[in-house]
Amino acid sequence: MSRSGNSSGRGQRDLKVKVKSARGRRLSSTRWLERQLNDPYVKRAKAEGYRGRAAFKILELDDKYNFLVPGARVVDLGCAPGGWCQVAVKRVNALGDLGDAPQGTILGIDLQEVDPIPGTELHVLDFLEEDADAKVKSWLGGQADVVMSDMAASSSGHKQTDHLRIMALCEAAAYFAFDVLAPKGTFVAKVLAGGAEGDLQQMLKQKFTKVANVKPGASRSDSSEKFVVATGYRG
Repeated sequence: MSRSGNSSGRGQRDLKVKVKSARGRRLSSTRWLERQLNDPYVKRAKAEGYRGRAAFKILELDDKYNFLVPGARVVDLGCAPGGWCQVAVKRVNALGDLGDAPQGTILGIDLQEVDPIPGTELHVLDFLEEDADAKVKSWLGGQADVVMSDMAASSSGHKQTDHLRIMALCEAAAYFAFDVLAPKGTFVAKVLAGGAEGDLQQMLKQKFTKVANVKPGASRSDSSEKFVVATGYRG
């Protein structure tokens, strides 16, 4: 890799990494790897200690809507690998680092075990289980102020099928939120643009005072994902 005469490195563009195809590797896999290696958010996540680039999505959403406040009780559904929890820990003061600010609680839920995250209580749980809401409220010691989800169903390779799957998962997360949220609470979830999200939007508008649809800058431009942020739960 060559450098210009500027020893500080300022004013230079990063050289794009090219990935050669390899026997046994699909072209789509090669493109994904190349995209990862050249993604500035992937690089930032590594530099700042986050477990994935998705951390910047929740950072952007919270900067705009301010739902991760000190003292908040937060449930992260499908929390693996844990980037959203890492962000929430700092913002709700789960470690008690913010002086006299109230200390929040972070509960991470996933079907698989997740490596420990300081300030987060992690549980292996299927939130679709009949008594999942009761377990979560028991672990929290009450109702949640925020339910958030960056979950995505496993890809089938068929765009319409994948869209319906993720919307079904998001609707299930919404119904779970209705059971555990305190009045004025917030629901944040990933959805896919594609025509099947209308029913979800109508349902959320009945349950919350404000419903917004946002595509954070950290979402890849070629992705159809966006996020719904529903605030002011009516209870």
